[in-house]
Amino acid sequence: MKQNEKEVIINEVRQVMERSAIVVATHYRGLTVSQMGALRKRMHDSGCQYRVVKNTLAKRAATGTAFENLSGLLSGPTGLAFSVDPVAPAKVLAGFVKDFPTLEIRGAVMNGQVLDDKSVIKLATMPSREVLIAKLLGTMNGPIQNFVGVLAAVPAGLVRVLDQIRKSREAAA
Repeated sequence: MKQNEKEVIINEVRQVMERSAIVVATHYRGLTVSQMGALRKRMHDSGCQYRVVKNTLAKRAATGTAFENLSGLLSGPTGLAFSVDPVAPAKVLAGFVKDFPTLEIRGAVMNGQVLDDKSVIKLATMPSREVLIAKLLGTMNGPIQNFVGVLAAVPAGLVRVLDQIRKSREAAA
C-alpha cells in the first residue's frame, strides 16, 4: 500500500473517530464474507459503522483523539465499530456474537476509558439513549400530573356538591 493511500485511510478513520462516542474492537477471524456482510448491514441499520483497518493505521488514526487508549486492543485481525450512540454497537455486536460465536469482542474505548469485553456486554443490556431520556421525562412529568389532578379535584368536588344541592331542592319541591 502506498503512503498516500495510508494517509487517506488514516484521515478517514480519524474523522469517524472524532464523530464517535465509542469505538469497539473485535476479532473477526473465522467469519465468512457473507457473515461480515451481515454484520456490516446490522451495524448500518443501527446507525453504526464497522470497518476493518490495519492495526498500525488504526493506532496512527487514534493518536491525538479520545481513543488513544485503543492501541492495547489492536492485535490480530481487528474490526472496529464506531457510533455516536455508545449503546448501539454493543447491542449489535452482542446479538451477533450469539448468532456467530467466532466473532470476539476485544473491548472498547469510551470517554477515554478502556472497557473490557464484559463491560461491553453489560453496556449492551442498557436501554438506548432515547429510552433513558423518555424514562427521565416520565419521572419528571409524574409529580406535575399528580399536582394538576389535585388542583382539578377541588373544583370538580365543588361542582358535585352543588349538583347534589340542586337535586335535593328539586326533590323537595
